[in-house]
Amino acid sequence: MSAGPTPDRAPDRAPDRAPDRTPAPEFSHMIDRRQLKEKPVRLVADAQQREDLARRFAIPAIHSLTAELQLTPDGEAVVAAGRLEADVVQSCAISGDDLAVAIREDITLRFVPERAIEAEEIELEEEELDEIPFAGNSFDLGEAVAQSLALAIDPYLTGPNADQVRTQVGLSAPQPDGPLQQALAKLKKD
Repeated sequence: MSAGPTPDRAPDRAPDRAPDRTPAPEFSHMIDRRQLKEKPVRLVADAQQREDLARRFAIPAIHSLTAELQLTPDGEAVVAAGRLEADVVQSCAISGDDLAVAIREDITLRFVPERAIEAEEIELEEEELDEIPFAGNSFDLGEAVAQSLALAIDPYLTGPNADQVRTQVGLSAPQPDGPLQQALAKLKKD
């Protein structure tokens, strides 16, 4: 008896490509470059988006996240310039204490159509370093704002108890003692 396919079951075969397991962006806001408006775009993250972004960025909380950006066409590219504001809670890198942080940053993003890369090694010009490629006619402004927030978060933030904790756990560096340090100490006193 042959074990061929049955009418209610398709034969097993390898898929043409692996399924995309990239999670959807938490703060997605797609913009069609063909439908830009004169007035600025205002993005405000809701509670679920803030919670998801906090988890992604490994911080205790994001209490608010807003961005207001003017979108300006530049040939096939689009420049988004404006302000990012967020109130977040970060952990002190030394003590682990929660610290409230207000982030207020001017941001400029440049969205450019994707282009094929033919060489194995490419050189980017300085102005190309902050470009965000997009396919088709739309780009994700919300995800770019989220990434800008991630870059604004200080991964080595320390709070008021950091020095005390360093001392308690023996992380304080001993003060060097030698002729050079003694001469420098004398100069400080004078």
